[in-house]
Amino acid sequence: MTPRTASPDGAAGLPTGSTAGAAGLVVFGLFVQEIGAAIAVLVFPRTGPAGMVLLRLFFSAVFLLALSRPTVRGITRANWAAALLFGVSIGVMNLLFYAALASIPLGAAVTFEILGPLVLSVVLARRAAAWLWALLAAAGVGMLGSGGFGQLTVPGVLFAFGAGTMWAAYILASRRVGAAFSGLQGLAIAMAFGTVLALPFGVGQAGTAVLDAGVLALGAVVALFSSTVPYAVELLALRRMPAAAFSVLIALAPAVATLTGAVLLAQHVGWLESAGVALVVVAAMGALRSPGR
Repeated sequence: MTPRTASPDGAAGLPTGSTAGAAGLVVFGLFVQEIGAAIAVLVFPRTGPAGMVLLRLFFSAVFLLALSRPTVRGITRANWAAALLFGVSIGVMNLLFYAALASIPLGAAVTFEILGPLVLSVVLARRAAAWLWALLAAAGVGMLGSGGFGQLTVPGVLFAFGAGTMWAAYILASRRVGAAFSGLQGLAIAMAFGTVLALPFGVGQAGTAVLDAGVLALGAVVALFSSTVPYAVELLALRRMPAAAFSVLIALAPAVATLTGAVLLAQHVGWLESAGVALVVVAAMGALRSPGR
């Protein structure tokens, strides 16, 4: 999934506008992001998951560096370390998530992945009521397994859980980088570090396929769909709506991914799996908007 960098105060002091229009932007961004993931899955036979991660991170870094034009002068050693840790979380998260996509359906992968931020929200809330959302999410996961969502594989589920854990680490790292750098500079530098991390894995799996013109073009499209466009529309949305409402809409990601996988990748979704996804979405919405999250 595309990393989410919205801060809890992202809407403060910014111009207001149509909340409904902002919500539409967020949902549009979710669909664009999952379309990018579906395109990536279709390219796996040529590049493998790690090869596609390398291309996505590389082009995302290029786009972000061109937009932010970070200045390396004056960056302290501590800030370099923060950007490095941020980049490691980005790289590992994407490697694990794309590895999950190689063996389980898109909707299932995103559903398991979002459990990372959900659990983080529950833990940070430090409220007994927050654990009710965790139990609801656990029930949803149990329904996913019982329903045989595309014949879930143990490695695929573990990869998706690992990606969710790294997503939670990403959220914590993004706060530090957001305080240390202005605009998109920290994210751009971190994306470059993530590209370096993914380089040996991507080249080792894809080989010279990453230099094929057609594959490069598809990698740029995936980066554009999965990172650049969603991030841009989210920034626009946060100018018109509270960050809490934004977080609730982001919790729709599993449902959007399930629908995208069914339409674009012909991944079958039964009623039990759909109910499980719905429970996880409701639990994520509740946890992410809870006071003290």
